[in-house]
Amino acid sequence: MATTSGWVSNKGDLLAELKSHVEVKTQLSDYKFASAVEQNALVYDCKKLAPVITSRDGRREVMAELCRALLTGPGIFAFKNMYSDTSIVDRVSETFWQIIDEQHARGEAKGDHYAKPGSNDRVWNVQEKLALRDPDAFVDYYRNDFLTLVATAWLGPGYQVTTQVNVVNPGGDAQQPHRDYHLGFMTDEQAIEFPVHVHGVSPLITLQGAVAHTDMPRETGPTMYLPHSQKMVSGYVAWRNESVKKYFSESYSQLPLKKGDGAFFNPALLHAAGTNQTKDIKRMANLTQIGSAFGRTLESVDREQMSNAIYPALRARKAAGWSEHELKTVIAASAEGYAFPTNLDRDPPLKGLAPQSQADFVWQALASDQTPEQLRKTLAALAERQKTDRA
Repeated sequence: MATTSGWVSNKGDLLAELKSHVEVKTQLSDYKFASAVEQNALVYDCKKLAPVITSRDGRREVMAELCRALLTGPGIFAFKNMYSDTSIVDRVSETFWQIIDEQHARGEAKGDHYAKPGSNDRVWNVQEKLALRDPDAFVDYYRNDFLTLVATAWLGPGYQVTTQVNVVNPGGDAQQPHRDYHLGFMTDEQAIEFPVHVHGVSPLITLQGAVAHTDMPRETGPTMYLPHSQKMVSGYVAWRNESVKKYFSESYSQLPLKKGDGAFFNPALLHAAGTNQTKDIKRMANLTQIGSAFGRTLESVDREQMSNAIYPALRARKAAGWSEHELKTVIAASAEGYAFPTNLDRDPPLKGLAPQSQADFVWQALASDQTPEQLRKTLAALAERQKTDRA
């Protein structure tokens, strides 16, 4: 549990900490614009919100409520009728199915981080792929005002949208409950190295959500949520705990959705795609991870070029007896220490939930006494893998 030391721990009674947050009832009376509370989650009807958000004051009042719902409320809400005209959803789905069929024809089995291989089909960076294949459909799909409403409510302006299609196939097993990007993609050992306030910041710079591209009755396995679990301070090092996973399996909420509905949630909310119990329904959702404008550095820096330039000096310092800590300190100041953003089609995670970073490769080269030319080739190959595919 979180301590006054400024760090979190995966020791102690994690289940008791979780229960202290989630065993509350979401009160509809606390949310002026919500239409209902279902399974402790909020439901908003976009047809009723539409006239309210046409004025600046009304829009800001709604956004303030949505933000409060994600931060200190249940952490999850559904947008009913997000796409009142589902014909554009169907047109976009046609492109999604085409891409999935092409992946199968190539013998590729794209999956996600948290489910067994074969349980689902995943299309990474489907946003860019849609824009290149059907620009008109892209424009009509992303004109949706409710997407920008919730993104701005949580992140403010200047955000960046990324999307990935996920199809849970008939018989597909549920995911493991988890938290999401950023700290949710780390091992316990990695997450523990981040101070407690970063565990609070991580969910504030990403918005998680999904648009239903098929009807999602409960038997198709819509996403399972544990409302209010985003408030658990040590949740990023607790979601692998067996008692936490068992409690989730006994206590989750699972909101059915219609095609064109949306669901948005705090990425620190414990959640997992459900089991598709049907024999013939492929449940499709367009997942969104929307990032804050503030998750970027001030200047553009060519860290590949910089790493190659200093590598001979690093080798010399290693030969002179510098410690591993001293060498890694220099690498941290120069190489890219984070694996994302990347092209997950070409740079998939091979160990854990994230690919290796540029800094990882620099350290590996130094530790194994690779030549500057070997490192140059390694970093160039990494940069090539991280590029998006061109039309």
